[in-house]
Amino acid sequence: MATHAKALARRASRSPLVLNISKLGRRPGSMITVTETVPSPVRIGLDLIAIDEGAPLELDLRLESVSEGVLVTGTVSAPTAGECARCLTPITGDVEIELTELFAYPDSVTDETTEADEMGRVGQSGGADTVDLEQPIIDAVGLALPFVPLCGPDCAGLCPECGIPLATAEPGHQHEQIDPRWAKLSGMFDTVGGADDPTEDTRD
Repeated sequence: MATHAKALARRASRSPLVLNISKLGRRPGSMITVTETVPSPVRIGLDLIAIDEGAPLELDLRLESVSEGVLVTGTVSAPTAGECARCLTPITGDVEIELTELFAYPDSVTDETTEADEMGRVGQSGGADTVDLEQPIIDAVGLALPFVPLCGPDCAGLCPECGIPLATAEPGHQHEQIDPRWAKLSGMFDTVGGADDPTEDTRD
């Protein structure tokens, strides 16, 4: 248990998304604001598009003390990077999410009547007067980003034969295709009449 507590304390000290709320107090209605830019502690997003680790996260938040905990509201925005799902071209963009998250005080009614994975807790990351925004931001960004990101709505994708992006291929790009039913016969026709053809008349 002591080892786990130390690990949480180390995380609280190094993650920019663990916010210190010691100045807030517990009087209902008291409020503080957080407006700052911090580096993303991890890659946040989906397989094909995400906020890169270290990318700037712009926090514009209001933290308000309520009877059962701390209510965090506001926005988080950041640049995104990834690749087009059709042609694999690198793409960049931006994402903005809105947060409305309640962090329950330990031993409050909300704390006692909700599961640990349903709601965050004040102090759950080690520091008694902290709230950890990392998981709520991860969840919200995952819902906000497109599951199939595209470089453009009319992206034609890749050539199925050679794999080059069709958007950069020459006009009329195509490959001659032989019906597989005739492929073997085509090979036989190439051989017939050749130097090794036993039917070829070699007389002068």
